[in-house]
Amino acid sequence: MKINTTPKTVNQTPENVFNFLFDMNNFKELFPEDKVENWNSTDEFCTFRIKGMTDIGLKRVAATPNSLIYLDSHGKVPFKFTLNIFLNPINDNQTEAHLEFDGEVNPFLKLMVETPLTNFFNMLSDKLVQKFN
Repeated sequence: MKINTTPKTVNQTPENVFNFLFDMNNFKELFPEDKVENWNSTDEFCTFRIKGMTDIGLKRVAATPNSLIYLDSHGKVPFKFTLNIFLNPINDNQTEAHLEFDGEVNPFLKLMVETPLTNFFNMLSDKLVQKFN
């Protein structure tokens, strides 16, 4: 199952957006406090529970400075997945950002999780825009 968010314009340089997202501790600022609990993080990974759902873990496994951060599922997760964050410069002070999720989800589970995950990733993109605006 693939989910691509709509590209969003962040009023910040690709370098600053990359540096913020490279530290997984900062992801807490992007997650809605009312939907996430049991947050734990280091600069390389974060784990949390989406309220009413399941535990999720993300680990940074690779990065291309100022353009891509590659995250992989981490720990005990309901299914394996990757999450890529793409950053493209628009001009000196603006960056286009979008997320690409790819999960190994069976057809039954896909029916249950596709819409909530799409909404969740779009919300993360919106929070990133708000962070720098």
